[in-house]
Amino acid sequence: MENNIVSMEIIQESQAIVFVDPQCPFAWITAGWLLEVSRRSPLRLRIELMSLACVNENRELDDWYRDYNDQAWRPARVAAALLASPAANMWQRFYSTFGKRRHVDGMRENATNLATTLAELELPAVLAEAAEDPTWDDDLRARTRAAVEPSGGEGGTPMVHTGGRAFFGPVLTAIPRGRDAIRMWDAVSTLAGTAAFAEIRGARADGLNTV
Repeated sequence: MENNIVSMEIIQESQAIVFVDPQCPFAWITAGWLLEVSRRSPLRLRIELMSLACVNENRELDDWYRDYNDQAWRPARVAAALLASPAANMWQRFYSTFGKRRHVDGMRENATNLATTLAELELPAVLAEAAEDPTWDDDLRARTRAAVEPSGGEGGTPMVHTGGRAFFGPVLTAIPRGRDAIRMWDAVSTLAGTAAFAEIRGARADGLNTV
C-alpha cells in the first residue's frame, strides 16, 4: 500500500512552485521531494526556471565557487531558450533528463550533457548555441527576480512558493520518500500558513544523496 500514501493532514488540494537552476544539486533534491509528494497527495506542482549565476553574479565568492557559477550560466541559458521556443512544453523533461545525467550519473561536463539531452529528447540541436549567448541573461535575471523577490529579495536556489509565501529551500541533502516526504510537506505547509513564521535553519549533514 506504500504507493497509495496520502497524508490525512492534506485535506484539500494544494499548490506549489519550485524554482530551480539546472546545475544546482540542492534544487534537484528539493524538486525530487516535491515530485514525490505530488505523486502521493493532491499537491499540484509546477517547476520553474531560475538562475544560480544570477543570484550570485554581484557577490564576492571564493574562486572555486565563482567558476561553478560561471559554468551555471550555460545550462540555464539553454533552458531559457527552450522555454522561449515552440518546444517550451518540453522544459520539465529537459530538466529531468539533464539533471539525472548531472546529479545522479555524474556527468559534470555541461556541453556534453546539453548536447546529449537535446538529442535524446529530439529537440533542435541549435538550442545548445544559447549556452554561450549572454543575450539570454536578462531573461534569466527576470525569472530569478520573480523567484526571489516575494521572499524579501533574499535566498538562492531552490525557491519554493506555496500558500501565498515564498521561501529559500527547504535545503535537503537527500530526497525524502514515501511517508517521510508527505510528513515533511505537511510541516512546510503548516509553516507557510503561519503568518508569523519567517525562518528556520540548522546544520547541514555531510554529503548529498541525489537518487
